[in-house]
Amino acid sequence: MEITTENILLIGSLLLILSIIASKTAGRAGIPVLLLFLGVGMLAGTDGIGKIAFDDPDTTQFLGILALTYILFSGGLDTKWESIKPVLKPGLVLSTLGVLLTAVSVGLFSTLVVDLTWKEGLLLGAIVSSTDAAAVFSILRSKSIGLKGNLRPLLEFESGSNDPMAFFLTIGMTSWLSVEGFSPVDLVPMFVKQMIFGAAAGFLFGKGIVFLVNKINLEYEGLYPVLMLGLVVLVYTVTDLIGGNGFLAVYLSAITMNQSRMLHHKSLVRFFDGIAWLMQIIMFIALGLLVYPSQVWPVVGVGFVIAMFLILVARPLGVWASLSFFKYTNRKKAFVSWVGLRGAVPIVFATFPLIAGIEKSNLIFNIVFFIVLTSVALQATTLAKVAAWLHLAVPEGLKRKSLLDIELSDDFKNALVEVNLPEDSKIDGKQILELEFPKTSLIVLVNRKNKYITPNGATELMSGDKLMIMINSGEEEHLVRHALGLE
Repeated sequence: MEITTENILLIGSLLLILSIIASKTAGRAGIPVLLLFLGVGMLAGTDGIGKIAFDDPDTTQFLGILALTYILFSGGLDTKWESIKPVLKPGLVLSTLGVLLTAVSVGLFSTLVVDLTWKEGLLLGAIVSSTDAAAVFSILRSKSIGLKGNLRPLLEFESGSNDPMAFFLTIGMTSWLSVEGFSPVDLVPMFVKQMIFGAAAGFLFGKGIVFLVNKINLEYEGLYPVLMLGLVVLVYTVTDLIGGNGFLAVYLSAITMNQSRMLHHKSLVRFFDGIAWLMQIIMFIALGLLVYPSQVWPVVGVGFVIAMFLILVARPLGVWASLSFFKYTNRKKAFVSWVGLRGAVPIVFATFPLIAGIEKSNLIFNIVFFIVLTSVALQATTLAKVAAWLHLAVPEGLKRKSLLDIELSDDFKNALVEVNLPEDSKIDGKQILELEFPKTSLIVLVNRKNKYITPNGATELMSGDKLMIMINSGEEEHLVRHALGLE
């Protein structure tokens, strides 16, 4: 089937609806949603039952860059500076040194198992060197995986900040292979310029957007998300025009906005969460349409070998080397290594050598595609189990979750947590005053079989109750768990 202006909206809407409906069943079956979206695209493609002819790397690259821009912005807009400040240094080392070590090790290993020159091998390593923000954000947040300490902000900050490094390495290696007279020495000033300009633009744009949103006073509240849609693209394009890294600028601008007092912040977070999901679906379906399964099949063997090397050797090498400067236990390093999820970003980056006309770009693209499939299928499905196995998962009874749809001020220091008492709770029938609760913690609401109770000291807690508790700081969580008999 040829894509025309007459049927593109029909096909697009059907694929979108099918993907969303199928994701409900896939989630129950334990199939990663992102893998499902890729599958829908592949089934609709030339080698699938849909027979849609789509062989346009340029359009796919455009959609991928646009999607990644909004995904990074959504992730940054929901990331508080207070949460990433403690992990800023290890996160930056992971997103630079860790990415570089991963790229080099995968690149050199690839030349041993595939007919690639060392330059082509390094290009392949650069393409798959970063963790995927879309995959990490969606898996950690949609599954509500509770992690001890500051592991979650570290993983989210790394995934949001390491794409610029991988992008830089990919563009650099593509230029080295395709541009006559290009020297690796040229990469150094290019890297410095991209990072400095990207960081500066992100901070300045973030402050400027907050000022604009707070002062513009639009007549219709629904126009604020529309305004923000344009501003996000403006941040990326202007930063790119001045030689900075647009991805870094978008992510940092969103974090800067979240750090500041901004009107309609809560509604904007929700809106861009939906936009991020839409972008993920579009991006993964487009990538699924672009790939030809018949061309991927011949590289399954070498693709699996390289994927295993990436997961079990290259990623741990980058993590252990990067986090050796900081106080992280081996268990935490092992888990960070396992959360080296690869998603759509490497496939998007693999379109750059395709467009540049590099000799073995098709081979590289197909290998990258299979590496992504392996990573999502293996790592995304086992994150919760690995966290529990390494004793890094927060007990099921206590996970951070806001129960109130309210706007909290930026200087609000307390946290709202939801606690689900198990059916065989150790404190069944006990009054709240009998519990050894921290003095600064307070049970503010009890949900008992969908009936809400405002508790006092004499209120008896029952198995199966859902409690909303206000705590003063993260350090009190283990005291609350102990008081409720959860540990």
